[in-house]
Order: sequence, then C-alpha cells, then structure tokens
Amino acid sequence: MSEDHKKELILRSSFEEMEKLESFVNKLQNQLSFSDAQYNRILLPLSEAVSNAIMHGNKQDPGKKVTITAKSLENKFQISVRDEGGGFDPSSLPDPLKEENLLNQGGRGVYLIKEYADEVSYSDGGAKITMRFILNK
Repeated sequence: MSEDHKKELILRSSFEEMEKLESFVNKLQNQLSFSDAQYNRILLPLSEAVSNAIMHGNKQDPGKKVTITAKSLENKFQISVRDEGGGFDPSSLPDPLKEENLLNQGGRGVYLIKEYADEVSYSDGGAKITMRFILNK
C-alpha cells in the first residue's frame, strides 16, 4: 500500500460492525508486513476510536456511518476514524489517572489511544481522529 493507495472501511453505527475490524487490520498487516505486536498496537486503539465514534459521535444511530481510512507513509502507517457526529474537544476530557476518576466506568479510550499510537491528532471539530504508527519500531 503506497501513499497513493489507501484502504477504506465504512461501518454502520452498530457495535456488531466492529467484528469487521480484525479482518481489515489483517489485510493491512498482509500488505504492509508488520509484526503481530504491531498488529495488536494498531487494533486496540482502532477499536477504541471506532467504539467512541459509534457511541459518542453517532449516538448509535444506524443511519450514520463510521469511515475508517488507512494509508502508509514511508515507515509510518496512518489510520483515521471519522464519524458523522458533532465532534468534541479532546482537551475537555477528565484525566482517567486522577484518583477521583479511577473507578469511573468509562473515560479511558482516548487515553489508551494516546498510549498506543505514536501520534494522535483530531480534525473536523473532533469528529475525526488520525493515529500514526511508526512501523518496525
């Protein structure tokens, strides 16, 4: 997969659709020849981003889509997740490591994404997240 080529997966806003993520990342792994460790380092934050897009962005509206776009850039791999919601301000999220938040049910997805990806950026008012991974790290 070169910079000119990108792979796209469009999901309905339903958690059942998340089953398609493993197959999508498997195909990317076969094309880019990254390790199983890198596979896991990509799949976990991708799953978190898609889950957030379905739940928070699209409010589980089956009429709305989540678009996943992947492309390679030299020794980097980039994957974006875009929902059809109004977006959010990632800096407004509470720190999940603060004592008062440790027992909260949710709120760790964005933190995990930042821990696993080498670079994370938001655009479209927070409705799109782009994660970059350095391959062969």
